[in-house]
Amino acid sequence: MPPRSALDPSTLVLAALALILAVVAYIKDPGLPAIGARNGLSLLWFILPRLVPALILAGLMQVLIPQEIVSRYFGREAGLKAIVIASFAGVLTPGGPMVTVPFMVALAHSGAALPALVAYMTSWSLFGMQRIIAWEAPLMGWHFVGVRGLASFFVPVVAGWLVLTFYSE
Repeated sequence: MPPRSALDPSTLVLAALALILAVVAYIKDPGLPAIGARNGLSLLWFILPRLVPALILAGLMQVLIPQEIVSRYFGREAGLKAIVIASFAGVLTPGGPMVTVPFMVALAHSGAALPALVAYMTSWSLFGMQRIIAWEAPLMGWHFVGVRGLASFFVPVVAGWLVLTFYSE
């Protein structure tokens, strides 16, 4: 994957939205932008201690896991097998996006193909165990978890297969 600029379109859109909301907040009450900035910075101080180790972990995985292994099991040549393995890996990956996304970036830089990455992220999004155990089951019940799981069981594999079939890298 090519390196990205710090001022890519997503950064510019987020900055523009922040500026627009700051103007709206200022119009509502001139003190609100400062309160909002303090709230945002307190969130940064909450996330930063988790994000830095996650990014270092992703970098270490990139250099410790041989690229040949990633390519063999998650590369385009592995086909449907890579998609199925990535789907199971997504279910088993603990943590939130601060762990999962850097892990995905490490896989991408180590030779994982787009179909496997799509299957992995789709699986993690749908079946992340930490979310199911901490939120869905206690709040919605295991019946809901089971029905939702059955209804979406094949979605990660189908998503990866669609990318494999219709998208060439």
